[in-house]
Amino acid sequence: MQLSKRLQAVANLVGETGVVADVGTDHGYIPVFLVSSGKAERAIAMDVNAGPLARAQEHIRQFGLEGQIEPRLSDGLSALQPGEAQSIVIAGMGGALMTRILADGQDIARTVGRLVLQPQSELRSFRRFLAGHGYRIVE
Repeated sequence: MQLSKRLQAVANLVGETGVVADVGTDHGYIPVFLVSSGKAERAIAMDVNAGPLARAQEHIRQFGLEGQIEPRLSDGLSALQPGEAQSIVIAGMGGALMTRILADGQDIARTVGRLVLQPQSELRSFRRFLAGHGYRIVE
């Protein structure tokens, strides 16, 4: 699967992982890429809307990854259990929404080894939120 430059940059930051959760998965390209390329053993593709999740399911089926990628209807991290994923991707949405997702799901977010975050707006305030809540920006 060929990713856009933006999505490829996000996928590269995930590195190799056991289970990755993609919050706001939309079309499911990141989990499909990570699992099909062997960078992730499994993935959880989550979206708040049924339409995008259906598109993700189509891509999951297209690549024969039904046993390795689980789609979930989820508002932010609400459908993820503590310790269920080693990495979380939240990309392609505004910084204010990402702030809400992390604030509401902080008990979950704190259980993973790596968060890959790519806000589309409100970068300064999002970085302030991260710093104020003990997150460290590595790359």
